[in-house]
Amino acid sequence: MIPREILKKIRQVELRTNRLVSETLAGQYHSVFKGQGMNFDEVREYQPGDEVRSIDWNVTARMNHPFVKKFVEERELTLLLVVDASGSGRFGSVAQSKRELAAEIASVLAFSAIRNNDKVGLILFTDQVEKFIPPRKGRRHVLRVIREVLFHDPARPGTDLNHALEFLLRVTAHRAITVVISDFIGSAGDQDTTSGKLKSRTLLLESLAQSSQKMLRHANRKHDVVAVQISDPRELELPALGRLVLKDAETGEVVEVDTGDPRRRAAFAERQTRALADTARLFRSAGIDSIQLRTDQPYAAALGRFFEMREKRRGRS
Repeated sequence: MIPREILKKIRQVELRTNRLVSETLAGQYHSVFKGQGMNFDEVREYQPGDEVRSIDWNVTARMNHPFVKKFVEERELTLLLVVDASGSGRFGSVAQSKRELAAEIASVLAFSAIRNNDKVGLILFTDQVEKFIPPRKGRRHVLRVIREVLFHDPARPGTDLNHALEFLLRVTAHRAITVVISDFIGSAGDQDTTSGKLKSRTLLLESLAQSSQKMLRHANRKHDVVAVQISDPRELELPALGRLVLKDAETGEVVEVDTGDPRRRAAFAERQTRALADTARLFRSAGIDSIQLRTDQPYAAALGRFFEMREKRRGRS
């Protein structure tokens, strides 16, 4: 029996995302993510404007006037959500945490998929694969996916994207739309900060650039990989609050940081902005489209721009 407060939270996510899916994104999803081939549907009489190449010459010869073959898109696809459940996802300095935003993005994409009769699956990962839900259809299945993203209690706090991608390649034989939703944050080497050294929060794909890039390329050759990067404003800019005691959600490291110095705040903001740009370049070099979202900003416009970009590019190809 699922507790009432959990059901209420899941229902709230569904209601918030349902209108966006109904009015906009389900149609954009259909336009952007196409099937892998065409299936024969029927033979019908030729009409002005039909492609001459589609004429069925055997039927035409028998009937003494032209007939064409009609094909329909092989529509059914699989959407695999690869969602980061590590400790840093619990952080949130505004109305929602990064994990809550991840659940909303997963909800929008999953409901868009099932409205187009596609299957939806889930891989939850930390520095290991925590849970795998095989792809299925239906609203109840999507609600289970949302529940797991929101309320799964991870066994480990760390992050290892490569393990998740290796698992993806093992369990998914056919090409799938693969959306990786993460803050892409890991732990890296020491950097100078306020008093002494702080093992700074740096982007996972910066610290593991070569291996991650290789694995991302490999995954993107087999699947259609999209990266959704979620950040919180307090990870990009430090508030001027004097001395703060901070605890790393993944390593447990506790440090004291003096946020009263404007030069140190500016250096931190510059470093984080550079890290975001480096990660975006890494995605591009791996041939992967990416979306950058923040917990303090509406996500609908960013998703809309992403779908428009993909549709324009598809029209040029």
